[in-house]
Amino acid sequence: MVSVALLVAFRFLSKRDLTQNTTFDLLIVLLLSNIVQNALIGEDNSVLGALVGGLTLLLFSTALNRFAAKSVKARRILEGEPILLIYNGQTLDENMKKHAVSRPDLNAGLRGQNMITLEDVRYAFLELDGSISVIRKSEQSGTPNCMPPEIAAKYND
Repeated sequence: MVSVALLVAFRFLSKRDLTQNTTFDLLIVLLLSNIVQNALIGEDNSVLGALVGGLTLLLFSTALNRFAAKSVKARRILEGEPILLIYNGQTLDENMKKHAVSRPDLNAGLRGQNMITLEDVRYAFLELDGSISVIRKSEQSGTPNCMPPEIAAKYND
């Protein structure tokens, strides 16, 4: 019963693909598992408590996600922001070190984007979900408008 209720709740409250989850989303899943564990392995009298607790947590998470979608400051606090790893073919080693991105991990992310050389990369970002996204030099014409404002202001050519 708890599993079915969770499935229905996730279906209607969460529109993100599982591969696009942030650290905040992972925290919600861990808290949710803690709330419902007694109903799954305990006595039947804990089922209602688990359903109420789980639904409350999911509604709270949905409210925070909607608030973060409307407020840039709230989004930064709850989810963080993308980190620039490569600028004009040069790795930003300080950012890589600060966010524990190794050169082999970066290279794997670049290969996943069909990049052959660093020199072809205009920007590479560590995204909120841990993936690496790339804007190629050949693809970029004009001022980038999909970058976080702080990064765009600092690295605008």
